[in-house]
Amino acid sequence: MTKKKSEKTEEKKVSEETVAEETKAENTEEPAKDENADKIKALEDELSAQKDKYMRLAAEYDNYRKRTANEKLSIYDDATSKACIELLPVADSVTLALANLKDADPDIIKGIELISNQLAKSFEKLKIEPYGKAGDAFDPNLHNAVSKIEDENLGADTIAAVYQTGYKIGDKIIRHAMVQVANCD
Repeated sequence: MTKKKSEKTEEKKVSEETVAEETKAENTEEPAKDENADKIKALEDELSAQKDKYMRLAAEYDNYRKRTANEKLSIYDDATSKACIELLPVADSVTLALANLKDADPDIIKGIELISNQLAKSFEKLKIEPYGKAGDAFDPNLHNAVSKIEDENLGADTIAAVYQTGYKIGDKIIRHAMVQVANCD
């Protein structure tokens, strides 16, 4: 019996040691799992931060690209308007010549009309638009009123006569139209 008891005691010791080792192994697995979870969480946070940085950089680049495109367009419009300002007196002279050449030789009138048409086509290609016609509503942002008259045939704040045609590129005014305004206060 002592032999059996000693075997049982040894088995108990061995089983206790095995249980202790298993418990120890389980305890070491839990911290390892915790460490892995912490590492995963840290890597996910870092990935999220990098994605955020990337998205911000992409948005910044897109804004930069749009801004430079607008600046290029603005530079083009500015250069076009500066060149056009030098040609406006020529356009005015051609218009006046056509208006005052009623008794001239038809060939001369035809030649000046051709020049006027070429100039108008050139302005159109450059997206330069003339504005300011008699009968239009007066707008102080577009028109420069140089005189006023009272006329029952025209409405209030209406352009009665145009002394100098205005020109613009898109919304940018190159030259304000000089006009006479009817029935203004």
